[in-house]
Order: sequence, then C-alpha cells, then structure tokens
Amino acid sequence: MKRRLRLALALALVLAAGPAAAQPCADCLAAGAARVALNVPAGAPPAGYGSASRRLLFPDVLGRFPHAFWFEPSRGTRDPLAARALVLESAGRRVAWVALDLLAVDGTFTAEVERRLESAGVAPVTLILSASHTHSGPGAFVDSAVLGWLALDRLDRAVREALVDATVSAIRQADAARRPARLAAASVSAPNLTRSRLGQALDEELLVVKVTAARGEPVALVWNYAIHGTMLGPRNLRLSGDVMGEASTRLERELGVPVLFVNGAVGDVSPAGHGERAAAETGAQLAAVAQTGWAQAEPIPRPMLAVERTTVALPGAALSMRNCLRGWAPRVLTLPLGSVFPRETTLTAVAVGDTGWVTVPGELQTSLGRGIKRAAGLRHVLVAGLSNEYLGYLIAAADYDRPTYVSCGSVYGPQTGDCLAEAAATVLSAAGRGQRPLSVRASCDRDAGAR
Repeated sequence: MKRRLRLALALALVLAAGPAAAQPCADCLAAGAARVALNVPAGAPPAGYGSASRRLLFPDVLGRFPHAFWFEPSRGTRDPLAARALVLESAGRRVAWVALDLLAVDGTFTAEVERRLESAGVAPVTLILSASHTHSGPGAFVDSAVLGWLALDRLDRAVREALVDATVSAIRQADAARRPARLAAASVSAPNLTRSRLGQALDEELLVVKVTAARGEPVALVWNYAIHGTMLGPRNLRLSGDVMGEASTRLERELGVPVLFVNGAVGDVSPAGHGERAAAETGAQLAAVAQTGWAQAEPIPRPMLAVERTTVALPGAALSMRNCLRGWAPRVLTLPLGSVFPRETTLTAVAVGDTGWVTVPGELQTSLGRGIKRAAGLRHVLVAGLSNEYLGYLIAAADYDRPTYVSCGSVYGPQTGDCLAEAAATVLSAAGRGQRPLSVRASCDRDAGAR
C-alpha cells in the first residue's frame, strides 16, 4: 500500500511539473515565426522604377495625392505584402531576421526598428532586415531626398510608420511564439530562370533553411536565391511582391507557416521572363524547387548560434560619368554624392553549425557572392543581400570599367565591391569557427589614412 502511494505521489509530481520536467531537446534551439501584413495607406506610390511610366507629369505640389509626390499613386494591391519574422535564440544569443516585401531598407529605417523594439521592452536581439527587392512594393518610406527622387518617392510619414509598425509587430509576435525547434538546411538547383546583365555565369543555387518544432511540426522556411523583382515591369501600378512574393505565398499555402524570402547576390541578375503570366509561372517553379529543398533538408549539427559583426569604412560615394554615359566621358569625371550615401556600414554574420548567413548592404555581383560562399568555410552559405542598409550596386573591380547600368550604380568606386565581399567572408568564417574576427573594424577607404 505504501509503495502504491509513493508511486502515485511521484506521478502527481511529474504531471504537476508539466513540460518543464521533460528531458531537454539536445539538438534544439528556440525559434518562433510570424507573418504580419504590410497595410500601407491607400495610394502609396510603388517603388523601384525611375522611368516616366511611373512618374507624375508634374510633381504633386498641389497636394492632390496624400502619399505620392514624384510618382503615380498605386492602384490597389495585386498580391498580399508582408513582414515575415523569424526569431532564433540559443545560449543567450538572439537573432531576429525579417523578410520584407520592399525594394530596399536604409540605415535609418533599421535604426528606427531597433529603437522601437527597445522601447517595447523586447530583449536585445541582433537584427537583420532583408528586403526582397520587389520593384512593385510601396515607396515613400526612405529618409533620402535623392533616393526618393530616383525611385522611391519623397518620404511620407504615414507610409513609413505603417511599415515600421508591421516590422516591429512581426518580431514581437515571433519572439512570443518561441519554442524548442530544430534547423535543417539544403542546397538545390533552380532551373534556368534568370539571365546575366554582364554576360557572365550566374549562381543557380537555391538555399533552404527549414525550421521545425521539436516534434517535427513546421515553424518557418527561409529560402535564399538571387533574382531581381522586375517581372511585372514599370507599367504595373498595383502593389506586389513580384515573383518572390508569388513563390512565398504559394509555399505558405502549402506549409501553413511564414516563408521568408532572402535575396542573394543579385546585382547582375535579371529574370529571364517578364509579365503577369511569366511571374506566376516562375513563382510556381521557384516554390516547387524550394519545397524540394524543404523535403531534402538535413539536420544542422551543433545548433548553437554564433553572431559576429564588423564595421567597414567606405570611400566617398560618386557617380562615374563614363560608366553612366556609356563611355562618352573621361574616367576622371565623377559626380560626388556627398552625404547621400554613408561612409561606413556594418556587416552581420550568423552561423549555426555548418550553415551561416551574412548581410550585404546592397546589390552584390554574382561572382562576389560566389566568392563569399567559397571562402566562408561552411557547408551552406546564404548571402543576405539588400539587408539592413542600401549602398547601391557592389561590383567586382574587373568589371567596373565596363560602362553599364550596373557599373553606373556602383557608386563607391572600383575596389569596394571586392573589399566588402572579402570582409563579409572573413566575418562569416569567424562566426563559423566560433572565433572573433581579427578586427571588428575594416576599411575599404584607401584614402582614410590621408584625412
């Protein structure tokens, strides 16, 4: 009788303790994900094209449009836009990764999200904001008059506030949803869906990070691939995630969890097809490839987060008139851009076992992205382009003297693309080894010592 009583008491204690008494998941970290709609004010201008197809005939000095000035207001929504967040935590390290259906984000946008998270009492996280680079997402949210005139329209506080709100809300919801989870990764090849703007070999690798709960239920999918969000073209005035949004929405319907698209080294990569039908077909193909990656993903060993950052000094930004005028100008003729672009940037690297990712603050050339993957020393490397900041195109020195649209948009000169790619590979390699990089600061500014 006493033995039965002791057994009953022990069972009651186990049940009272609940899940916390269960054996810990040895190969788990904590993960949570969320998807929040980007509900911008009606009539927010689409961003991405500076051509006449989207510009107003005259700037809206009369205030006819509440959220547009240089560009036509949007005319409804083609497909749903979202902020999709993934929060990871292990051993006291926390990362919040957000995929946004936007053309790009600037440093002030990222800083505002960080400030809002702190004000909301969210525990400190390493923040990564990755823009999909859709050329049909909302504009009017970047705090730069020049970039606004070129492609994003003048800053509108209501639009910016809506986007910041959605981003912060997605992170907070993902953070609240954290639970023991496992990561897996796969590398698969996409079919021939892109073309090179420079006539060079492209990277057809599509990388997948699969996040599941300890018992196997889906939590989130991250997919990384290089493609410009220009399939819908400048005449489209409906807000859209373009082909990347098409693929992610299909995957979300299939898996029932947030799907984060992260663009890669996209500087010289354009889609092979254009138009509504092509976007739907290509989106379906990409979703199918990503789903194959989900099925084939292998568990990531030693799922402990390692996070490293490095700050890189930059030269003064300037336009090469020779590159922008198709060679009809001397090499020495440049147009300084003053304070339009920053003089330093920060690269963030995260490694989990044999898989890692590193932020790139702009549109990196394919060859430089492939160089990062080779040099990082990890099995799976995601180059997270257009993340946390926007520095324009980042081109290899060997291609800088070719007058092209890509070299015209490479405003930091011939050496900076290679320099930033090297810094990205170094900091990611350090994260993968669990070691600090040789320096937390680097320099791509050859004239820094002379100032």
